[in-house]
Amino acid sequence: MKSSSFLCLSHLVHNVYQSGCINYFADVTCVSLQRLLEARVYGESETFPVVNAFDSMASLNLSSAAGAGSYFAHVEQAPEDPILGITVAFNKDPSPVKVNLGVGAYRTEDGKPLVLDVVRQAEQQLISDESRNKEYLGITGITHFNRLSAQLILGSDSPAIAEKRVATAQCLSGTGSLRVGGEFLARHHSGPKIIYVPSPTWGNHFKIFPFAGLETKTYRYYDPKTKGLDYEGLLEDLRAAPKGAVVLLHACAHNPTGVDPSQEQWEGIRRVIREEKQLLPFFDSAYQGFASGSLDTDAWAVRRFVSDGGEVFAAQSYAKNMGLYGERVGALSIIVKEAGIATRVESQLKLVIRPMYSSPPTHGAAIVTRILSSKKLFDEWKVELKSMADRIISMRHELFEALKARQTPGNWEHILNQIGMFTFTGLSREQVEYMTREFHIYMTLDGRISMAGLNSQNVPQLADAMHSAVVDFPQSSK
Repeated sequence: MKSSSFLCLSHLVHNVYQSGCINYFADVTCVSLQRLLEARVYGESETFPVVNAFDSMASLNLSSAAGAGSYFAHVEQAPEDPILGITVAFNKDPSPVKVNLGVGAYRTEDGKPLVLDVVRQAEQQLISDESRNKEYLGITGITHFNRLSAQLILGSDSPAIAEKRVATAQCLSGTGSLRVGGEFLARHHSGPKIIYVPSPTWGNHFKIFPFAGLETKTYRYYDPKTKGLDYEGLLEDLRAAPKGAVVLLHACAHNPTGVDPSQEQWEGIRRVIREEKQLLPFFDSAYQGFASGSLDTDAWAVRRFVSDGGEVFAAQSYAKNMGLYGERVGALSIIVKEAGIATRVESQLKLVIRPMYSSPPTHGAAIVTRILSSKKLFDEWKVELKSMADRIISMRHELFEALKARQTPGNWEHILNQIGMFTFTGLSREQVEYMTREFHIYMTLDGRISMAGLNSQNVPQLADAMHSAVVDFPQSSK
């Protein structure tokens, strides 16, 4: 199974790390797939779990005779995804008062999924456009979509865009953007093949990056005592990272904590990353505009890092801010030092994407392109986006006031101070399980609740459940 062709299709050879290297991708060249197969191999199979998995399969002593038994009888039942599995459990609950606060998807005040009016308008325009077809897109997607996405995250006046230092590829929402970025780094980053993610972080980060071939470590982020940012611990851990390592940063509305650095703290983080350690920042931007209600405010950190001339990775998702969850629309932008490097980086992104999913889907990206390229639709989108953000903020206030009215033990001001779709309540696993069992409240076991799933009808039920859990299990709160 360890043929060079198979291995080369999975991963390119590791580049030698150059001590003191500032431009991490100067050695990236345009190569054909044929040359890739002829010249590239890797030898560290333990870095890539998929290889070991194939080895294990090959070692099984199974009969090849037809009907002798399944080749997959040894396969064990996998556990439910810790987040998506919440909905599975929720759907099995016959209770008429059950509440799903687990999955991060926006709901209306009536608890219904929302399709934005501006999305419906864009779709209607697409349907009426007889010039459209269903042909394959290019490997990196719709060119106009890519440019508009880069402008959205970096700013329409970004010097990096004007200087052609940005390589952007349409990807499969945020997850796909992160995976493509991770695969590219595993093949081409001249620094350590290590990525540091915050503790805690979105659980899928721990699956995406190791499977892409990156060693994944954590840095301190959340302080359970203050229910805020562990700023000093964060800086200390980044200073301890090896020079040139990759650092995953949440652009805004940190998931799961809802705790974001202030602009002053971002400056301190940037100085350590850029000036002290020469680390490579990789931003996960899943909530632009959805956190504060302002597209520019929520992109501030990304733009600040780009403005200093350093290299940056930025993964975008349109799932939350346009409600295009099922369309799987996102983009990966890689900002480098020179236009020539950006051209070569884009050529290598194609080699990452082609054997992975060949080319991205059309419909969702076409919707985004229509909205971002029309001033009328873009302005309407910003209004709807702010409305969603404002409703979530109002739910924070309602929940806080409900707990205050019940005189629930503890300080709950962090509910107001946190930002975005999620609140990290500080409730323990024992308390969460109690709330699910007794009140039919479904949420992640780490105490995260999706504020987008709250409304004026179910806030009292959640407040009752939280109050009862804290009173009955007072020593369990984190």
